[in-house]
Amino acid sequence: MDGPAQPAPEPRTPNPEPAVNPQPGRSLTGFYVAIGVIIALGLFGAWFWRTWYVWWFDAGEAKHQQVKAATRLGVPVEKAVDLGGGVALELVLVPAGRFRMGSPAKEKDRSEDEAQHWVVITRPFYMGKHEVTQEVWEQVMGTNPSNFKGAKNPVESVTWDDSQEFLKKLNGLGKEQGQFRLPTEAEWEWACRAGTRTRYCSGDADEALADYAWFDANSGNTVHPVGTRKPNAWGLHDLYGNVWEWCGDWYGEDYYANGPRYDPTGPATGSVRVVRGGAWYFGPYLCRSAHRLRLGPAGGAVTGGFRVVVPAGP
Repeated sequence: MDGPAQPAPEPRTPNPEPAVNPQPGRSLTGFYVAIGVIIALGLFGAWFWRTWYVWWFDAGEAKHQQVKAATRLGVPVEKAVDLGGGVALELVLVPAGRFRMGSPAKEKDRSEDEAQHWVVITRPFYMGKHEVTQEVWEQVMGTNPSNFKGAKNPVESVTWDDSQEFLKKLNGLGKEQGQFRLPTEAEWEWACRAGTRTRYCSGDADEALADYAWFDANSGNTVHPVGTRKPNAWGLHDLYGNVWEWCGDWYGEDYYANGPRYDPTGPATGSVRVVRGGAWYFGPYLCRSAHRLRLGPAGGAVTGGFRVVVPAGP
């Protein structure tokens, strides 16, 4: 028997799923920031290393610095001072700069007094393109003390005291606004290196030195006319070999450790003066850019010569 109609069951509402917060996509912003920081730090480190540690440069950069200094000062890279009688003193501009003076601990044939240290040359200067020649000396002094006579040969047998007499007379001619003088030891090495950090401006090998210097292996036991070997990157000849070159400084064995960084001029007093560059009958190791020799101001024998410097601007 049919009973009363049953009401239709109400439709079941499904239980709502719990709300789930959607996971945001993983952002790459932090990754890119981290990469950017790493790159920036790397670039800064490279700049810092290049700016504060790397001081050496190639021949092209040496010439660029030289021309830049000449342009800034409004002076020529090279000039000649007319001394009369067809004789001229040739000069080359050396820019200011900083370098590691001395030699690294592992350099072949180094001496203990060559400890590397920072030096800053703050002012450009002109330096003799060659060692002072016999014709220049004769034109200024009226005499010639040299044993190996030749107008274009470097003057030799010159003591430090003799060089001071020459400079006094040369300055008395009034040819330059500044005063001619001997280079400081730091100026000499800066000019000699011309951006190099090797034993010689030509590299570390003794064999290559023969293109730049007259020394015992190729001189034939005599001096040679100046300018007959290759110049360094700044156009300076005969900084290695031919004759030893007097510097203005007193010699100090520990001066490198105690001297100033900026424009050092050597100890205030002493008993021997610095000579640099080697000579025609000495071996190549004495020609090294960093080698230091000392002689009494009245010494020099037949190997003593010199070149001059003069300020390049006010």
